[in-house]
Amino acid sequence: MLVLLPPSEGKASSGRGAPLNLESLSLPGLTDARRAVLGELVELCAGDTEKAREVLGLSEGLRGEVAKNAELLTAGARPAGEIYTGVLYDALDLASLDPAAKRRAARSLLVFSGLWGALGVTDRIPSYRCSMGVKLPGLGALAAHWREPMAEVLPEVAGRGLVLDLRSAAYAAAWKPKGEVAGRTATVRVLHAPTRKVVSHFNKATKGRIVRALLSSGAAPAGPSELVVALRDLGYEVEAEAPGRGGKPWALDVLVDEVH
Repeated sequence: MLVLLPPSEGKASSGRGAPLNLESLSLPGLTDARRAVLGELVELCAGDTEKAREVLGLSEGLRGEVAKNAELLTAGARPAGEIYTGVLYDALDLASLDPAAKRRAARSLLVFSGLWGALGVTDRIPSYRCSMGVKLPGLGALAAHWREPMAEVLPEVAGRGLVLDLRSAAYAAAWKPKGEVAGRTATVRVLHAPTRKVVSHFNKATKGRIVRALLSSGAAPAGPSELVVALRDLGYEVEAEAPGRGGKPWALDVLVDEVH
């Protein structure tokens, strides 16, 4: 099982560890594309602060994020699973998983990122600010920048098993499973059962809980239909829609009564 996650806007501090080593990150086929984004971002943020804030879409109150980006090459690095915070990651709570579940997380979780492309949760990175919706002056839209290298790297990473895609639309734009891979991909919406509407906060929290439950239980669904069974066994109310034709992902709705 491969689980595709969005990053979080909120991030922990970099800490005092050794600085970033690009060559040590997983998915080495993305290294050149990462180096290009990293170089552009550091140069932008080390220059005109106001221009950098505008490009990154940051408010005046987030001016400090520009200075943080300017120091990415020398800042301490920590495992990505410790850097990403926010609702989904709080619910997932990687640090409290038992050792076996942590090993499953290291094997199966990929976090998508405007700066790094995609990362494993044990990859060591500094804290940063750069969403997939950013257009860097020298590279253009980051989603477009990542499509070609992602298309070369991700199908092999997906292997032959289930791909559980929990990314938001901005991050899904960087890589969309196609063909045979798409046929064993499942996307998930979390709906408030009484209203059947998506509510952002508990949508993220429930996705975090789903991933945690799958990792903790040791469930290993081979494909989307098996995922539906696994989630129901874990107590979730799931509605599934198989694709009408080949080369399309399954669409799963998880219904939740309480907003929390």
